[in-house]
Amino acid sequence: MPTLPFSLRLDPSVRERLDREARRLDRSSSWLATRAIEIFLDARDAKRRAIEAAVAEAENGEFISSEAMGRWMDSWDTDHELPAPEVDIHPHRS
Repeated sequence: MPTLPFSLRLDPSVRERLDREARRLDRSSSWLATRAIEIFLDARDAKRRAIEAAVAEAENGEFISSEAMGRWMDSWDTDHELPAPEVDIHPHRS
């Protein structure tokens, strides 16, 4: 895929760290900066999708109560760990 030039201003200490890491990887600073930006944007996209999925799920109106969640979490790392709680709040049910 063709690339486009992009310029940014870096604090000298950040630039030094970028250059040092690029040398360690035997890559260019621009390659490393591009990968870092891609990784950041991928993480932001994944977070956004997770939030959107959680909002969509919440709009279904079924939830796990804080009491059930608390009991489950309190059981973690014990000899009697409980299974993950199931939905116990159904506000849209008649």
